[in-house]
Amino acid sequence: MEVFVFSLFNGVLYGMLLFLLASGLTLIFSMMGVLNFAHASFFMLGAYFAYQIADHVGFWPGLIFAPILVGVVGAAVERYALRPVHRFGHVAELLFTFGLAFVIEEIVQMVWGKVPVPYDVPASLNVTAFAWQGLDYSAYRIFMLLISVAIFVALFFGLTRTRIGLIIRAALSHPHMVASLGHDVPKVFMWTFGVGCALDGVAGEIGDNVLGTEPGMAIQ
Repeated sequence: MEVFVFSLFNGVLYGMLLFLLASGLTLIFSMMGVLNFAHASFFMLGAYFAYQIADHVGFWPGLIFAPILVGVVGAAVERYALRPVHRFGHVAELLFTFGLAFVIEEIVQMVWGKVPVPYDVPASLNVTAFAWQGLDYSAYRIFMLLISVAIFVALFFGLTRTRIGLIIRAALSHPHMVASLGHDVPKVFMWTFGVGCALDGVAGEIGDNVLGTEPGMAIQ
């Protein structure tokens, strides 16, 4: 029975991590119609930014600033590189984001190298949350589950119950009408792309210790 319960916990956790990893891609694709092939690269950037910040000031500041940095990078990519490609259609967008993934990978390897770097679980969460029948469950896994659920709830209510979500959804289907109401549609797309990349960054930061990827994808 205890094996079933712990397997259930692990399955739910892994499913929520996959949701967190896919949420950025889904937000960008469903809101903007852009299939971002560099999606995993922003996941990787989140992990490396978090490692670098944690190495200097600790895990908790990294939890805040690493996704923000990834979001800023994503917004800059949309504003100065992806936006001029929009008018050439989806094939051009796919080719651009596919090439961007290789560029980001090379930059990461130039900065951090090809050898895995130590990005450890914070000491405050590297404890047992609960034990049952001699099996321990990590507090860090509970933390990841709570973060994933919180982001799911925030995305749902943000996109369906707020004015910002209404503007984002309307900008995709009726961009000219939204622009005539005084909203800057290109800026809406830029920050939507940035938020999607920031979600990838969160997934890379808190999920890398579970997903266990390699250099060129994330860190171990």
